[in-house]
Amino acid sequence: MTRFAIGGAPHMPPQKTITGVMLQVLYALIPGIIAHWWFFGWGILFQLGLAVAAALLFEWLMLRARKQPVGLFMRDCSAPVTAVLFALCIPPLAPWWIAVVGMLFAIVIAKHLYGGLGHNLFNPAMIGYVVVLISFPREMTAWLPPQEIAEQVLSFSQTANAIFLAQIPDTLSWDAISQATPLDTIKTGIEQNRMVAEVRQAPIFGDFGGLGWEWIANWYALGGLWLLYRRVISWDVPVSMLATEIALTLPAYLIDSGTNPVPLQHVFSGAVVIGAFFIATDPVTGCASPRGKLVFGAGVAVITLVIRRWGGYPDGVAFGVLLMNMAVPLIDRYTRPRAYGYAKQDGHP
Repeated sequence: MTRFAIGGAPHMPPQKTITGVMLQVLYALIPGIIAHWWFFGWGILFQLGLAVAAALLFEWLMLRARKQPVGLFMRDCSAPVTAVLFALCIPPLAPWWIAVVGMLFAIVIAKHLYGGLGHNLFNPAMIGYVVVLISFPREMTAWLPPQEIAEQVLSFSQTANAIFLAQIPDTLSWDAISQATPLDTIKTGIEQNRMVAEVRQAPIFGDFGGLGWEWIANWYALGGLWLLYRRVISWDVPVSMLATEIALTLPAYLIDSGTNPVPLQHVFSGAVVIGAFFIATDPVTGCASPRGKLVFGAGVAVITLVIRRWGGYPDGVAFGVLLMNMAVPLIDRYTRPRAYGYAKQDGHP
């Protein structure tokens, strides 16, 4: 006999809790985090710890200042999710204060100054990331090469010294341990009138994306599929965003493969996959209507590609999400489903 999950009287299906949803998101991110650590070392774990600690501190301070129930909101795990998503977007060796500044803007300004969880207009993690990206471009471009091609892999203690004391071994320089990302390498190469095939000869590239980055994206995709299976997120935004990304880059690649990367290069380099499954699917700052979610995902993809091609940054997912956050009320207004019993102006249903 089939059994259905029910709650107490009047025996309605049990509703998802905020804590349960947030924990599912954190669980789904674990494979990508492990892959990130495997390819880029201990730095990502330090950044995760710093961001989570700062997020919880600011969350506690703002709840006390707003006279909100501290225990209730501290247990909903929304602050750690914001912190983890932010930490996964910054360089592994970013100075410790980058996480603090990012969480200050994410938790205090983007979240609590708008009224707290459920009232924020913009994705808090992306607000924090964009603030530090624009304010501290030097620190935010010091990305590490994958350990497979690194001149020297920093140990746990050396990583801690680099993050907290800005010190690295005397035999190395910051230029020796940092390297441009695959997206930045392609963007710079095209601007120098080099062919994509020529640029992709660099060891930073893998089979169809960035070396290491493509595997990290694969594991984020696996986590995203888990969220779809658990019905934590719906398919609309991820499918729309990824399909638009491919649909717009495929014709350009077929017309001129010399200056346009293969579509999979766009998908599996940068933040497209984690953005499609974990960031753009935020139920608070995204669209509510089914058609609106499709428009939202497509809009993020279009803005991302525009910034990658003509903007000043190699990736544009964060900007795409925030700009589409601004358009959410308008999109929902024109894409809301018709109510039952809706009648046209001529009087016919």
